[in-house]
Amino acid sequence: MTAPMPSSHTDNPSPRIPTITAYVSFVPIGIATVLLGPLLPVLSARWSLNYSQAGRLFPVQYVASTIAVALSGLLASRFGFRVPIKIGLLLISLGLALLLIGAKLMAFACIAAYGTGLGLAVPAANLMVADLNPDRRSASLNWLNFCWSIGAVTCPFLVALAARNQRVPLLLIAVSAFSLAVALAFTLIPSPVAQMSLDQSKEISAVSAIRNSSIPFLVLAALFFLYVGTENGFGLWVASYANALGKFAPAISLMTPSFFYASLTLGRCLAPFLLRTVGEVRLVQIGLVLSCVGMAGMIVSNELGALIASACAAGLGLSYVYPITISLLAREFGSASTKVGSPMFVLSNLGGGLFPWIVGVFSTRFGTLKAGLLVPLLGCGAMLALYLTGWTSAKTSTSID
Repeated sequence: MTAPMPSSHTDNPSPRIPTITAYVSFVPIGIATVLLGPLLPVLSARWSLNYSQAGRLFPVQYVASTIAVALSGLLASRFGFRVPIKIGLLLISLGLALLLIGAKLMAFACIAAYGTGLGLAVPAANLMVADLNPDRRSASLNWLNFCWSIGAVTCPFLVALAARNQRVPLLLIAVSAFSLAVALAFTLIPSPVAQMSLDQSKEISAVSAIRNSSIPFLVLAALFFLYVGTENGFGLWVASYANALGKFAPAISLMTPSFFYASLTLGRCLAPFLLRTVGEVRLVQIGLVLSCVGMAGMIVSNELGALIASACAAGLGLSYVYPITISLLAREFGSASTKVGSPMFVLSNLGGGLFPWIVGVFSTRFGTLKAGLLVPLLGCGAMLALYLTGWTSAKTSTSID
């Protein structure tokens, strides 16, 4: 991705306002990202879908999102980061507002629309925040993804409440309006990003950067693919898993993913403080061990308390991985990170769409979601193995960064 590099931040408005606006934008983005998970039992009942058929909804969102990631880079390189963020939020608003208006084919188109919006907005916002806050990159990215987690946490509760009161279309319209309002805010605020221009004399070829750091590039590519796939493969099927046990009220089943995403939120809130004393890589290693324990616990759990504890452990363990991986990408590749980031975010979206589908296929093949949940557990184990290899050559910090 050829993104504009700042010639100077000193003559630009303060980065604080656009950074905070990006934080706010990640609340509806978080809701939209995980919406299919808690909504899946509702959609499955509406259209009589089995696990495999329901699992096909996820690739619709993530294939569209993957394609949009590349377009996000092109738009950012020409117009700055705010343009793909605004367009993405508008598409999210449109897709959510119309999701339950028509037949199943219309819903597929709406899922693709808001998936495209996510693909445009998420990488641009992450890279914008990293660029605007070079002296505290890890902390800023953790706060950004903390706001994403707020949306992800509230989503299952909101869906459960709306479903119980038969107000799911009203909920979608409300989130749509929220997304539209944030898009308008990005249009109105002054931003340093709008004044960024490409400095040709300092431009670094992505090919050269990758050639100079080929091992970190390959490991980061695998981590981006595995992380989003693992998070979605687990988080988006938790509600269906709880529902399939047949022991809990439907509303309780729909809310179970919130414990997973609440732990993600807590972990990302704690990360800036933990990073004062614990190195980034070490924090990720500890988190991945905890997450593996939580996912294994979920597979053998049959009672509500065990489900909640397992979901919380998995979420807390995963919470540090993605923001710190993005931070290490920025450190490893420096000014070339905006170019190298494009294939990374493409891979993350591929994993995000592929893993939930594989979970559905495995669950249908073996007649139980316990078999399907082995997929994210294996993904988590693979990430832990990669983070134990000492691949990064970038200097890691024990500060809030």
